[in-house]
Amino acid sequence: MTTDKDAPGGETPAPGPREAAFYGRRKGKKLRTAQAAHLAQDLPQLAIDPEHVAGRPLAALFPHDVRVVRLEIGFGGGEHLVSEARRHPDIGYIGAEAFLNGIAKATTAVAELGLANVRLHGDDVVPLLDRLPDASLDRIDLLYPDPWPKRRHWKRRFVRADNIDRIARLLRPGGHFRFATDIEHYAGWTLRHFLADPRFEWTAARADDWRLPWEGWPGTRYEAKALREGRRPGYYEFRRL
Repeated sequence: MTTDKDAPGGETPAPGPREAAFYGRRKGKKLRTAQAAHLAQDLPQLAIDPEHVAGRPLAALFPHDVRVVRLEIGFGGGEHLVSEARRHPDIGYIGAEAFLNGIAKATTAVAELGLANVRLHGDDVVPLLDRLPDASLDRIDLLYPDPWPKRRHWKRRFVRADNIDRIARLLRPGGHFRFATDIEHYAGWTLRHFLADPRFEWTAARADDWRLPWEGWPGTRYEAKALREGRRPGYYEFRRL
């Protein structure tokens, strides 16, 4: 997922026409040789072109039948995306991440494990969301997004009215939106937005439903860092009505 750190060299590049709504770094340290090779050789076969998904069944993106399709927004290093794809070969997974190093890590893992049920989008996710068919997703995951802690940057948070509208349009009835964060203010922000929206209901019945990770949760490197630094994550799930 994007971070609130500056781009290498201390300056954030000026956005081009397609990047106007994107905030954060695009690239970090130099890629490893194997990662660069997989990026060149395997990403073209895994990549989704938003221009070609409009009006098409998402299952057609995969070489074998999948019963549902799920989307992860800002998959970071791909730990959760790859784990889920390995656990559920009958489900199609779309991962979106604008940070090149994360795309390279995920591409390498998908290629080396031979996962046929993963497709990747290496750019701002919003143009992709706007082209996916209505009610085409079974679940959308947003895990440890950039909290943009400064008040003047709150408008950059992914959880906001226009993106909630996108999530509501794309989830099938009964589908789920899952959100994980270690930032208490962002957790409260997200709860307020979704609890006020009649299209969603919070699935938690007791405190452990949001204090404990979801079943099969593999953890992420970012989460491990948060725990080391004394921040307790929360795991929030909302059902599309």
